[in-house]
Amino acid sequence: MTAQQGTGRLVVSGIGFAEGPRWHEGALWFSDMARERICRLVDEPGAPARAEDVGIIPGTPSGLGWLPDGTLLAVSMHRRTVYRVDADGARLHADLRRTVPADLNDMVVAPNGNAYVTGFGYDAAAGEKRQATGVCLVRPDGSVELQQGELWRPNGVAVTADGRRLVVAETRLHRISVQDIAADGTLGERRDLAHLPSGTWADGVCLDAEDAVWVADPKGHGVFRFLADGTLDRQIDFGMDSPVACVLGGPERRTLYLTVGPVRPMHEARTDPQGRIVAIDVDVPGAGRP
Repeated sequence: MTAQQGTGRLVVSGIGFAEGPRWHEGALWFSDMARERICRLVDEPGAPARAEDVGIIPGTPSGLGWLPDGTLLAVSMHRRTVYRVDADGARLHADLRRTVPADLNDMVVAPNGNAYVTGFGYDAAAGEKRQATGVCLVRPDGSVELQQGELWRPNGVAVTADGRRLVVAETRLHRISVQDIAADGTLGERRDLAHLPSGTWADGVCLDAEDAVWVADPKGHGVFRFLADGTLDRQIDFGMDSPVACVLGGPERRTLYLTVGPVRPMHEARTDPQGRIVAIDVDVPGAGRP
């Protein structure tokens, strides 16, 4: 296992709270949760990189993905819905309010258009008892099916390049789980893939071409790479910075982009934006389509 110190090179700063980074059609996309905006990074030669607003999502946006026809989907955490986003604005794609007991979290969209949406499972702020939950399958027509799986505070989520497995970070148990994806899109039983050290939070994840899992840890201030068999391969300590989510992008998909910033109430992040995106060069490129 390789351990190192590092904060990465700064890509862009002045973001409220960046989440859900995705690499799509040669560009980095992400949600600015504090400002309720979907953003795309504009990085032109000879000019500083900047975040360009491309959509407004009420109710705090998080996970992003694209349908096969190129339509952007975005999760609204507090409204417990998934929106379609285009030049005319945001329109309802799927309503999960009757399916989930608490706010939504991240989302990944498979190449066939099936979206897998994670949710908190219980309302901690209201003092609700902790309980396990499952991932929601949202089909391309917007229909919703809660899947089996004893997941505790499921967060970051990814689909392997072959489309056969779903990888989920469980924040409170600092655990990475995997579920098989059946031909009809439904999920099989949960099984352990890897465990982060005690005192960490498993937050955003991404996969590389070796099916290794990169996972951001805002509580322990680091990022981990676990091999496909669950072996810890690499750990990067970010000091006092809090990496929240990650994605592999860049021309050769060998740039690990991380959303970084203080974890605090959204109204503070909105009025005093300290969120940043940083980048680290890696050897193994990202998995799946660019």
